Amino acid sequence: MLSILIYYVGLLLVAYLALTMTLGSAMGVFQEAKIWAPEGLPSLSIFGVLKVFLFNLVWFTICFLGSIIVCIRWILTLGTSDLALEMNRWVEHWAAVIIIRCFVGDVQVMGEENLPEPNMVPAPVYISNHASQMDAASVYFFNRRFLWVAKSSVLFLPGVGGVMYLGGHVLIKRSGKNKKSVSNLYEKSNEAIQKGLPMFFFPQGTRSQAERLAFKDGAFIVAQTNKSMIVPISLEMPKKGWNTAYPFSLLWNQCPEVRLTIHKPIQVTGTEDREALKQQCADVIYSVLPPPPGSGSKKEK
Repeated sequence: MLSILIYYVGLLLVAYLALTMTLGSAMGVFQEAKIWAPEGLPSLSIFGVLKVFLFNLVWFTICFLGSIIVCIRWILTLGTSDLALEMNRWVEHWAAVIIIRCFVGDVQVMGEENLPEPNMVPAPVYISNHASQMDAASVYFFNRRFLWVAKSSVLFLPGVGGVMYLGGHVLIKRSGKNKKSVSNLYEKSNEAIQKGLPMFFFPQGTRSQAERLAFKDGAFIVAQTNKSMIVPISLEMPKKGWNTAYPFSLLWNQCPEVRLTIHKPIQVTGTEDREALKQQCADVIYSVLPPPPGSGSKKEK
């Protein structure tokens, strides 16, 4: 009787994971298609849709399996291993590297000499433009540990939600008036900064290719409160987005690249005008990026 129960519970678990991973991957395709839909951008081809779907599916799968392995290790070591650290450095890092290498191409990192020393206190605040699902995976290529500020809804993503929770990332509600959530954002971020753990923000708040959205205050409040360095990072996606022939293009020695530029840190004293600081950071980030497509430009096929 027990073996039958275990069998059906296992069957239900597999069915649940298959369903949620499939739905999550489909939602990822839908969201990414909207980002690349505006005039002047390469809207997703059928091959591009397939790559986005597989990008998400493999991401969910690696995070799910990786989190199980790290949790088993934590149990076997009687809780002495650093669960959050191993989630950050092993599961998150290698999941990001694998999905970029399999479905996007390479990441060219420039300006690594501008990275602050690891474990400095207060830790730096990293900020970057946010243009695609490629972004969150690409930033792991500069090989520094950091914590994300992310929507609490990521907890519902199979595998990824567990990694984000166990990795100690800061999760917030973005809809409505959530004073408690905002307070938690600053409390958890300040705590991490003072422990030497950098925070990573996409200050736009949402992904956009077609326009340069105004930066929100969160990252700058954290930096000014802790008198941290702000490290601006520019991310430039491959010109054809998801529609490149990669990975088959490797057969004729063509590999698309995400260009990641790390700019010189901006030391924050806490006394700066916040709007001026936001504009300074935006100017630095966008200084090496191509302008957004004009509203009258012809759509690239």
